[in-house]
Amino acid sequence: MMEYYSNGKLFILGEYYVLEGAKAFALPTKFGQSLSVFPTQSAALSWKSYDADGSVWYNDELLISDILSNNQTSGNKIRRTLISILYHANLMNPTILKNGFEVETRLTFPRNWGLGTSSTLINNIAQWFDVDAFKLLQQSFGGSGYDIACAQNDAPITYQLKNNQPVVEQVKFNPSFKKHIYFVYLNQKRDSKEAIANFRNKQKDLTQSIHEVSEMTDKLLQINDLEVFIDFFTQYEQKLSEVLETPTIQQQLFPDFNGLVKSLGGWGGDFVMVASQENPVNYFKQKGFKTILSYEDMIL
Repeated sequence: MMEYYSNGKLFILGEYYVLEGAKAFALPTKFGQSLSVFPTQSAALSWKSYDADGSVWYNDELLISDILSNNQTSGNKIRRTLISILYHANLMNPTILKNGFEVETRLTFPRNWGLGTSSTLINNIAQWFDVDAFKLLQQSFGGSGYDIACAQNDAPITYQLKNNQPVVEQVKFNPSFKKHIYFVYLNQKRDSKEAIANFRNKQKDLTQSIHEVSEMTDKLLQINDLEVFIDFFTQYEQKLSEVLETPTIQQQLFPDFNGLVKSLGGWGGDFVMVASQENPVNYFKQKGFKTILSYEDMIL
């Protein structure tokens, strides 16, 4: 048996702009996904995917011949996506799929949380095939690749695309006020491709904005005061709100909250980052949001 593991991700600063070359900041999570493979003598991959509660959310048999030919004529979207990832992995290293395998994936976070079910899978498959996960991402899903960088690192990172190549740096982010930072699950899915297209439609010349966001990432790592942190991200959210011509999540849902509520990743997505002097748990529970994790519970 061979086993691989990848971390989940939260995008803190530089969303959207990262695709145009800005330096972004992201946090790998304590939650992630494992991949176990058992060689067999069959001509197929027997595939089972488990959610965090132990339930099987995907169960299928993929013929190796279908993977090698990228046959996506049958099955649902998950099956087609899986075949596509494996097809491209095999193109990069055709020595693995000589025989069949029993494959199991196991999430340590609920699948609907959006912490990187796809990115952790791609990184795990890349480890299995011994290929470059960033290239595999580009061949299959596309995207900036910051989530692959989180999958591979056990510390906060800055992430930047230079000449379309990922530049990843582990950085120190251990603010004295981190006990005042929380992550709240909103259960509001956002199509990231749609969100990116909307951002690009709004923009003309990004040169100045990219420079400013990169500088903000460097400044963020120096902040060690909660009120400065809250003000920093409030201003950032307002600027991006103007670009996207969309109210901030705080303006939309939590205008009376005394502190910061910041969107993470594609605006309107799964989790928000919350920072406040007072413990915000009761406030969000009264609003109907039950999944509230402290910084320590969420971040490596």
